[in-house]
Amino acid sequence: SEAVESLGLMHYMEAMRLITVMETGTVTSDGNVTVTETDFNNVPVRLYLPRRAPQGLRRAMVYFHGGGWCLGDAGMTGYDHMARRISNELNAVVVSVNYRLAPEYPFPIPFEDVYSVTKLFLQSEVLSQYGVDPARVCVAGDSAGGNLAAAVAQQLSEDPEVQTKLKAQVLLYPALQALDLDLPSYRDNANKPILPKSLMVRFWSEYFTRDPALREAMASNRHVPAESGALFQFVNWSRLLPAGMRGAHAYGGPAGGGAALAHGHRGFLDPRASPLLVSDAHLSRLPLTYILTCEHDVLRDDGVMYARRLRDVGVRVTHHHAQDALHGAVMFIRWPLELSVGHRLFNQCLEWLQENL
Repeated sequence: SEAVESLGLMHYMEAMRLITVMETGTVTSDGNVTVTETDFNNVPVRLYLPRRAPQGLRRAMVYFHGGGWCLGDAGMTGYDHMARRISNELNAVVVSVNYRLAPEYPFPIPFEDVYSVTKLFLQSEVLSQYGVDPARVCVAGDSAGGNLAAAVAQQLSEDPEVQTKLKAQVLLYPALQALDLDLPSYRDNANKPILPKSLMVRFWSEYFTRDPALREAMASNRHVPAESGALFQFVNWSRLLPAGMRGAHAYGGPAGGGAALAHGHRGFLDPRASPLLVSDAHLSRLPLTYILTCEHDVLRDDGVMYARRLRDVGVRVTHHHAQDALHGAVMFIRWPLELSVGHRLFNQCLEWLQENL
């Protein structure tokens, strides 16, 4: 992708999306699940409906795919396989959302898409149409999708127009803050497979703007203006990470960046993009939470800090930390990218949903 972009043939993310195209399949139902494409509030979604006769009202999940807000599709074979299994094994309705992607549609458009879908689905007449129990609905997502799920859960808890409350949020190795991109996990896993630091920085910057100046500032962790320094209390890893994850790293606090850059692209200071930035009072209103983090992942510390902050304000949290996994592990459950760790982590999440949703 870098070579193609340097030659002026196409944008970096356009080249990366070739992977998405290769992995995206057609809509097909099977003996267990009926799969259809429709739209909610003009946002495309894939609907997965169990074929078995319901024993009363069903559970439901609204799912947001990963891909750094710039890549991915609900129809990719990995996401399609996951949605079918969740629908079949939990006898659940799954709404998998194809939100618009950055950089063509920058923040807050992807968030607004997923929020409008979720808000529509939670209307009583829509839940009734699909036979869903309003007391058993969750939002879920992986990576950038986990970011969107966390932001949606926060926004719903404050929205007076929403009468149906979420039962749970499921966040798989989520990206939760763009303030400090020099956490111990970013340092320890800077060059690990799947999601090196350079790619995560690119995803974050492209979510907000095509301006390379923001990417360069983020890469050196000098993008937050001094006037916003008070926000660092919400991502202070010297306090929020356990000693084992802090390791030998010393916390010095990020250096202040130029105010002009932040004023032009303020999205990374918005809790809808960085859910870790909300107050404790706001966090205390969130639902039952499942968080998966992976040791060999630049996003590890985001999820760990969020779990800690949620617990501190009384939210029931199940935090599963996989010492032997890297970013994206749950997707490795289908040939040719099939790993035992992927099956283990996905099955553990399914078991938690079976017991708690």
